Amino acid sequence: MCEKKDILSLDKFNAGDISDLLVQTDSFAEILKRDVKKVPALRGKTIINLFFEPSTRTKVSFEIAAKRLSADLINFSSSSSSLKKGETEIDTLKTINAMKIDLVIIRHSDSGYINYFAEKMPVPVINAGDGKHEHPTQALLDLYTIFKKFTNFNGLKVGMVGDIQNSRVARSDITLFKKMGMDVTVVAPSMLLPENFEYFGVKTASCIDDIISDVDILYMLRMQFERQDKKFYPSVAEYNRFLSLNSQRLGLMKKDSIVMHPGPVNRGIEISDEVMEMQDITDSRICINDQVTNGVAVRMAVLYYALS
Repeated sequence: MCEKKDILSLDKFNAGDISDLLVQTDSFAEILKRDVKKVPALRGKTIINLFFEPSTRTKVSFEIAAKRLSADLINFSSSSSSLKKGETEIDTLKTINAMKIDLVIIRHSDSGYINYFAEKMPVPVINAGDGKHEHPTQALLDLYTIFKKFTNFNGLKVGMVGDIQNSRVARSDITLFKKMGMDVTVVAPSMLLPENFEYFGVKTASCIDDIISDVDILYMLRMQFERQDKKFYPSVAEYNRFLSLNSQRLGLMKKDSIVMHPGPVNRGIEISDEVMEMQDITDSRICINDQVTNGVAVRMAVLYYALS
């Protein structure tokens, strides 16, 4: 029996595997430019979008990706399910699996819990974000966005700025970027860094001004207010002073550098309103909308990989 192709993290993928996924993503990105944006690659397959945590970008992106591949997709809402009647999450999964589905996409607020789910499921499971732990498809779409701008990853300098402590995106991105040969510096005060951060083997700085003129990719992280059990920063003004991207700092960046953010942006905290408006008007360096667009093609490639 073939091993099922779960995508719970990117640890099992080497640089060659990742490059293959990027090539596959390119072919699906081409499909999305056509008038008829649909292929029969997964016709007859049934996919469940099982989100125990709120989401817009990831949930809708997976839904569009599945439909572009002609799969049947069912969105599951925990707020209107038997979970409200006392059914356990595992029993819910077993019930769904008894309906003979082919793949489950799961987002959950508890770190590592999706690995437990995957052990119970005979079909492939894709991690759409679990607590503070991992977000593998976000890391892949971020890498693909960089790939479309630079093509060669080796030696690219990345500055990752903000709430590392509570960010699953940071953990997945740092692991993947280093695997592909990029040089990562994390910019955050000690209260926004996890314990034992030395494990990641990256450089650190405490102010965005220390790296702003040197990086090729400036990755602004969202302040994860919903995951913070205490206030990690004294004020927005203090955050702006050391960690925010404004138009003055944008002007100090290299001409061919890019700005990224996993979304949604807390305007006036991570990035100023003025800079956010530039992405639609004048500045091609701001790639936040590109990340959203690329997310559909990347998730098409991931679904095809898991079910092919």
